[in-house]
Amino acid sequence: MKKKVNSLVLLISIFLFQSCSKRYLSSVYQPISTPLDYTDLDNWAVYPQNTPSQLDFVKPENKPYDVDVFYIHPTITTSRKNSAWNGNVVDENYRQATLNTAIKYQCSAWYGLGRTFAPFYRDAHIRSFQEQFKPVGGDDALRSAYEDIKAAFKHYLKHENKGRPIVLVSHSQGTLHAGQLLKDFFEDQPLQKQLVAAYLVGIAIKSEYFQNIPFMTSPDETGGFVTWNTYKRNHLPDDYEKWYKGSLVTNPITWDDQKSANYEQHKGLTYYDGLLYPNSLSIELIDGMIWARTPKVPKRFWLSFVKDYHFADITIFWKDIRENTRMRIEAFLAKS
Repeated sequence: MKKKVNSLVLLISIFLFQSCSKRYLSSVYQPISTPLDYTDLDNWAVYPQNTPSQLDFVKPENKPYDVDVFYIHPTITTSRKNSAWNGNVVDENYRQATLNTAIKYQCSAWYGLGRTFAPFYRDAHIRSFQEQFKPVGGDDALRSAYEDIKAAFKHYLKHENKGRPIVLVSHSQGTLHAGQLLKDFFEDQPLQKQLVAAYLVGIAIKSEYFQNIPFMTSPDETGGFVTWNTYKRNHLPDDYEKWYKGSLVTNPITWDDQKSANYEQHKGLTYYDGLLYPNSLSIELIDGMIWARTPKVPKRFWLSFVKDYHFADITIFWKDIRENTRMRIEAFLAKS
């Protein structure tokens, strides 16, 4: 029992730190000279020839689709005691934190639907998103993190893609980088024809962000993106007016323009005990955000104190995401 509780604490603590506003140590930014070498498979959290045990719980598909999934994890480097601007992918604690949280609870929603690729990268420390730290080193740290992601994606395109359809998925800081990838490699370029869908979760996205990659509003639409941010019902983040209000919001249960979804419609969330809990969530869409009721899961009493569901943007819609991705893949392949 203690091991299970610790897993829940680890999951929540890493992702909750992404939205806190306490002060952190700061230091002079030290430039990163070159991106990681992604010909070295140790620099991949998930690769077709390198699948971590954290994904063993995902039920194997009878026949994976002939598509690729490229996943970009959220911020892992969050400690206020860490003066570094970027994560250390050589550090085993960093790697295990990535595998035991982001890969296990997020990347797993897409794993096995096609070949899956998820790079380790030197993520920008969480303080990089805070206004007082951005000019000191935060902006540089985010740019350096993106250089790793771009290098990983270039390696994937050169050595692995071979014209296959692509599902691009991400959360939080990962979505910041995924959005830039879409601009640099897909929008108004030949690769856009290979885009099945982009699941850009955990960052507010305004309608003008892309010029020619559409916001998708039907469950079997392809070639565009979906996005959402989740908070507890009747609560708002302190920066709601500045960042979230006016942003695009997808209903990640119905995948259309419905402004709510009830428990019966919810396909299932995955939990720290490794089990799937269907019919456990009720949501409503407000301006720029999703409001969710406390999920009906074991130990929900402790979750009732949580207002910010950023850490669970993907896990509480795990089965809904998986089934919707399957639908979009099938629609894309049917048109090919």
